[in-house]
Amino acid sequence: MPQVTAIKAQQRRRDRANVYLDGEYAFSLQKVLAAQLALGQTLTPQEIATLQAQDVAERAYERTLRYLAYRPRSVQEVQRYLERKEVEPDVIAQVIRRLQRVRLLDDAAFAEFWVENRETFRPRGAWALRGELRQKGVSSEVIDAAISDLDEEESAMRAGEQAARRYARLDRETYFRRMMGFLQRRGFGYGVSRQVVEHYWGQVQADQNGQHS
Repeated sequence: MPQVTAIKAQQRRRDRANVYLDGEYAFSLQKVLAAQLALGQTLTPQEIATLQAQDVAERAYERTLRYLAYRPRSVQEVQRYLERKEVEPDVIAQVIRRLQRVRLLDDAAFAEFWVENRETFRPRGAWALRGELRQKGVSSEVIDAAISDLDEEESAMRAGEQAARRYARLDRETYFRRMMGFLQRRGFGYGVSRQVVEHYWGQVQADQNGQHS
């Protein structure tokens, strides 16, 4: 059986190491796997194959950690990402399970993050939020829980605030049409949108009357 005669860190990839068997380069591994080997250790063909399979999974895991570093992801986003990278299905399943065990992948937490992020930066109605989260592969039950505390009227008020100022010089008909379109594109229903538009139109009228008095 071949014997491990050297384990050398790669110069360009500090996270990888080259493994030499019987004095010749044999394969490379992630350092975390190479650290399990010892000089003089003998390896069967099956053990070598297992190490290489573990290396594929470890590389996929590390790659996914970098993908998650930008923002939280849903399970389906991670699955699609790894599929695009042509990772084998069994490795994808292994990576997802590993991430779920350490709670780096959790659809409920992801859905809450998504809703809170939208509420903070770009408020959306429940209809739009449902659509966005469904596209991410989140289940209906998880979506329901994430938006259960959503105050659509308050969200629509915040969503429409800047648009209301932007359209303030328009005539009533154009103002209503533009504002209604804006809010409904953000996923707010007709009733909530109409209520918010009337509120802001009232403010526009009050401001104009104040200027003329």
